[in-house]
Amino acid sequence: MQYQTITYEVSQDVAVLTLNRPDKMNALTTQMRAEIQHAATQAGSDARVLVITGAGKAFCSGQDLGDRANAASVDLERTLRDEYVPMLHAIINCPVPTIAAVNGPAAGAGANLALAADVVFASESAYFMQAFTRIGLIPDAGGTYALPRQMGTAKAMGAALFADKISARQADDWGMIWEAVPDAGFDAHWKAKAAHLASGPTAAYRAAKEAIRGSWDNTLEEQLALEARAQGKCGASRDFKEGVMAFTQKRPAQFEGR
Repeated sequence: MQYQTITYEVSQDVAVLTLNRPDKMNALTTQMRAEIQHAATQAGSDARVLVITGAGKAFCSGQDLGDRANAASVDLERTLRDEYVPMLHAIINCPVPTIAAVNGPAAGAGANLALAADVVFASESAYFMQAFTRIGLIPDAGGTYALPRQMGTAKAMGAALFADKISARQADDWGMIWEAVPDAGFDAHWKAKAAHLASGPTAAYRAAKEAIRGSWDNTLEEQLALEARAQGKCGASRDFKEGVMAFTQKRPAQFEGR
């Protein structure tokens, strides 16, 4: 697929998907959503970690309201169902760890695109904003699911109703993201973290992702059973044997790629 609105590069088992409409603050269009979905799906075969970031000064400003001639008449239910949902599923269900490297403002659907990743790093000058009520809408693109789970109902409700900017530092303090990082070292930091995951036990990462994401639908007993099954598979793997051997020999483990 020839990408027009993103770039997609793979190096040393790290796939980097860059939203590439810097003149529009990387606002999402129909074409961009399709390209993100394709690249996120491809990353599961191409790499051992996927990073999503933005070109220029923004991560993503959300839906491009100029994408259609009359934005107010767009069937938003269809757009979410047919365009956003497949894109989000491609990120959430990616079989390798996913990182959102939020290099600047992440607003509306752009904020929730970031929150679909497994781990979110944000530069300290970045911010998140659930901007939807400013134009008479509710948070979408998975926002009403992710926000209360990541930072609690009270903070999620305030973020949705007031549509205020949430600084990267606040997002870190509230448990909305993994880490706020000083701007000066931001790129080097997320690249080092991506490299770490790319050299790790990919199958165990995949099992951990599935177990944690699935826990919301399970009772305690169901989750304990899921853990036991997943751990049994991991315990029978070459990676487990290699990890134990490396530990006893006091050397770095050499994990398999899949």
